[in-house]
Formats: sequence, structure tokens, C-alpha cells
Amino acid sequence: MWITIVVTALLAAEALAAQVPAAAPPAAADTAGTATATNAKAPKDAGAKGPVGGAPVDPKAYVIGPEDMLSIRVWREPELSGQFPVRPDGKISLPLVGEIQASGLTPESLGANIATGLEKVMTHPEVTVGVDRVNSKKYFIQGEINKPGAYPLAIPTTVLEALVNAGGFRDFANTKKIIVLRGTQRLKFNYHEVTKGKKMDQNILLQNGDQIIVP
Repeated sequence: MWITIVVTALLAAEALAAQVPAAAPPAAADTAGTATATNAKAPKDAGAKGPVGGAPVDPKAYVIGPEDMLSIRVWREPELSGQFPVRPDGKISLPLVGEIQASGLTPESLGANIATGLEKVMTHPEVTVGVDRVNSKKYFIQGEINKPGAYPLAIPTTVLEALVNAGGFRDFANTKKIIVLRGTQRLKFNYHEVTKGKKMDQNILLQNGDQIIVP
């Protein structure tokens, strides 16, 4: 009799366990979902670097010149990508393309020309051109300024902005008689007037080779 009762109880317990579905382990599913979301949100150009020694170059406006250092990237073609210096003759040499004119073009225009050259051996090449270092365009600051020297003219820069870039004036600077030398021209700049909003036409955009002298 006791054996019959025990057997009956065991059978009832097994039947009850069979009706309860096994729970899926949540940890693995949650981990996989998090990894996918993180990868999906990762920026495409997270590792890209800006130009060295200056402000970012506008690829639609900046005009490439001799001795500039370019960064050229061909999508999914690392062997065709890298840094390329612009030679004094204004050209660069690229694998599969050969020599191509760079000086006088914007980075965007050069990228389009390179893509056209690569279409002979590739299907729909995607080319990005950046300027890692501006060497072809410079302005110079000397005199009673904290950081005299040569500065890259990567973006449009006014005299006032250039003076700020140079760290401001030394103690005995005559800020009312600053001169911008442009070839044979001597252009006057009065810092006090400009900072007070007067005679703003003095605050000109600098050109390649301009020299700012702070007496």
C-alpha cells in the first residue's frame, strides 16, 4: 500500500514539472543586444584627425598649394590610402592613377578627379581628400607679441584673429601703430580702434605672405 502511494506521488510530481516551461537565460540575450546597439551607434569617422597646426580646412573652399600634406582615403582600399605631399610642381603621385594635379584645386575637387581616374580599374570608388598640414599658405607676426613666428593660413583670418592666435601683446607693445606688410604696401592697424568697433575696415583678411609687425 505504502509503495503504491509513493509511486503515485512521484508520477504526479513529474507530470507537474513537465508542464512548467524552461526559462531562457536572459544574460546572453541582453549582452548581445547591447553590443549590437553600441556598434550601430559608433560614428563612421571616429578615428579621423583634423589638420595639424591649424583650424579645420573647408574642403569646398580651401585651395591646395605646393608642399601641403594631403590625406587621401579610398573607401575599403587601404593600400590606396595614406598621406601624400604636394610636390613643388603642384602634383601628387597615386597608385593606379599616377601623377595628378593637386595645386589650385579644392580638396573636394581633387577627390572627384581621383575618383574619375580610379573608375578605370574600380567600380564607383569613394574618395575623401583632407589637408593634414597647411604648408603653402602662411602669414607672419613679429615684434612685441607673445608668440612671434609663421602661422598657417588654413581658413580666412583677420588681423585681429591673427593677433589673438599669437597670444596677445607684450608689455611695451604700441598697439596703435601695428603695420601689415603686403608686398610694397604698408597697411595700418589700430588695435584700440578695432576693438572698440571703430574703423573696422582696418581689420582686413590676411593674404598668403602677409607680415604683421607689432612695434
